[in-house]
Amino acid sequence: MKFGKHTERTPRIRGVIYHMKLGIIGLPNVGKSTLFNALTGAGAPSANYPFCTIDPNVGVVQVPDARLDKLAEMYNPTLYTPATVEFVDIAGLVRGASKGEGLGNKFLSHIRDVDAVVHVLRCFEDGDIIHVDGTVDPVRDLETINLELIYADIEVLEKRIDKTQKLMKGDKTLASSLALYEKLLQAMNEGKTARSVPLTEDEQALCADLNLLTLKPILYVANVSEDEAAGVSEDNEMYKALKAAADAEGAEVIPVCAGIEAEIAELDPEEKKLFLADLGIEESGLDRLIRASYSLLGYISYLTAGPKEVRAWTIVKGTKAPQAAGKIHSDFERGFIRAEIVAYDDLIACGSMNAAREKGLIRSEGKDYVIEDGDVVLFRFNV
Repeated sequence: MKFGKHTERTPRIRGVIYHMKLGIIGLPNVGKSTLFNALTGAGAPSANYPFCTIDPNVGVVQVPDARLDKLAEMYNPTLYTPATVEFVDIAGLVRGASKGEGLGNKFLSHIRDVDAVVHVLRCFEDGDIIHVDGTVDPVRDLETINLELIYADIEVLEKRIDKTQKLMKGDKTLASSLALYEKLLQAMNEGKTARSVPLTEDEQALCADLNLLTLKPILYVANVSEDEAAGVSEDNEMYKALKAAADAEGAEVIPVCAGIEAEIAELDPEEKKLFLADLGIEESGLDRLIRASYSLLGYISYLTAGPKEVRAWTIVKGTKAPQAAGKIHSDFERGFIRAEIVAYDDLIACGSMNAAREKGLIRSEGKDYVIEDGDVVLFRFNV
C-alpha cells in the first residue's frame, strides 16, 4: 500500500488481531462468494450451481480510513496498522435447512460462530444465473432465510424452557429467565425475529448465552446488475421492496454490484481510481460495505500517530479513556494519568503534534472522557 509520491519507503502493514467476525449468508447463487472474493481476494470457489461453497472461507479485510492514510503521509511511518474485519463466506442455505436440508446443519452451526450477519440478496434478473426457487424475489428470499433461522431458534428456546422449568423446582430465581424465553418463543411462533423483540438491558444479558441466530445484528447487501453499479435505478422494484422490508426492521441495505466489485478488486490503486471515475462512482461499494460492517456492532476507531507507526485502534462506542488505553497495553490502563487529544482536522492543519501543542489545540482529558471516533490520542501513564 502506498500513500503518495513523497514517501521514500512504503510503510509495512502489520497484521493485527481482528475484533469481530461477520458471516456472509444468502441463498445459493445470489453472489455471496463473488462478493467475498472481491472483499478479501481469498479466491473462494464461485460457480453457477448450488452448494459451490461447502466449508466456510475466511478472509481479513482492512477498514478503509482516509484519516489513517493522511497520517501516514504526514509521518511516513515504519508500520501502518488499519482496523480490520474478518469475513466468513458461509454455505448457501435452502428452504428446510433447519431440518437438515441441503447443508442446513453446517450452515446454521457456522452462523452461530459469527458476531453479526451480512445477508446478500440478488436484485437483478439474469436468465444465465440459476435461482434455486426459479424466480428472483429478494423479499421472498429474505423471508426464506429468516424463517429457517427462526425455526432453529425456536428449537433452542424450547430446549432451554424445558431445562429451566426443571431447574426452577429448586431455584425460583430463574423465573425472570423463563419469562424472557417464553416471550421470545411467542414472538418467533408469530414469525418474528429475536431482533424485533424489545429487550431491556437485563433481558439482553439473560439471553446472551442462548446465541440466537435471529438476535445477531444484520446488514443486507443488495446485489444489483452491472448497469446499476453507479447507482440503483428508480425502476428497480426488487431493490425498493427489499429496502422497505429492511427499513421495517431497522436494518441497513448496501447496494453493490458483486461482479463489478470483483473486477475493481483486481486493479492497483491508480487503476481502481480511474475505473471508478469512468463509472461515475466516488467510492466503491465494497468500501461502503466494509465500513458499514465495522460499525454494525457499534465499533469506532481512535488513532495514534508517529514515525514508528500510525494505527487505528478498535473500541466499542462509549469507551472511556483508560479502557481505550488498555487496548494498547494493560499497563496504560492500570497506570492511566491522562489522555492528550487533538482533533484530526487540527492535527492535519498544523502538520505535527508539537505544532498543535504550540497553538493550544491539544486537550488534556481525564478518566471520565469518552473517546470519540477519529480522536488522535497520546496516553500518559505511570506504573
